[in-house]
Amino acid sequence: MPRFILLASLALSACATTPPADPQDAFWANLRAHCGKAYAGMLASDEAADADFRGRLMVMHVRSCSDNEIRIPFHVGPKEAGGKWDRSRSWVISRTSAGLRLKHDHRHEDGSEDRLTQYGGDTASPGSATAQAFPVDAESIALFRREGRAVSVTNIWEVEISDRRAASPRFAYVLRRTGENARHFRVEFDLANATAIPPAPWGF
Repeated sequence: MPRFILLASLALSACATTPPADPQDAFWANLRAHCGKAYAGMLASDEAADADFRGRLMVMHVRSCSDNEIRIPFHVGPKEAGGKWDRSRSWVISRTSAGLRLKHDHRHEDGSEDRLTQYGGDTASPGSATAQAFPVDAESIALFRREGRAVSVTNIWEVEISDRRAASPRFAYVLRRTGENARHFRVEFDLANATAIPPAPWGF
């Protein structure tokens, strides 16, 4: 093989295996790699405020992916055997001109929107290929105040996803709040073992 062809081939091969240089592009790629799959998880934090979630099976489903939006329904199992699943929540991660955005889509069983829905925030830093933070935005602060949830006006949400090549890949959703109304909520999902695809979230 002529030398210039060999060099060109090696260069193309390197391009094919090199991860995106931008950390948010790499994060997006790590998340999109799981599109169409669902994974089981559990509550990982231990605060009294989360007692209702403790011991309940959870499933996250990377249900749809486009170039600019990834929707991840978050299903919470019943407290007791034979009970009903809560399919009211979806995490929606999208691209903006400045970075990434996380919104929470909350629905009732009839598909109508909850009073507290479409809240979230935009990234304020590049983050990393495996973690992005979303400080609460002005629109959400106004919503929280209007709905009597002023404790949430300092919320920071975090989404973590292991690199696709990690030995024990994991997805985590985190809510943090500091100060007088400090809060730490965390759920984790095992990405090494896909589970059965759940029914559609409420409203979809």
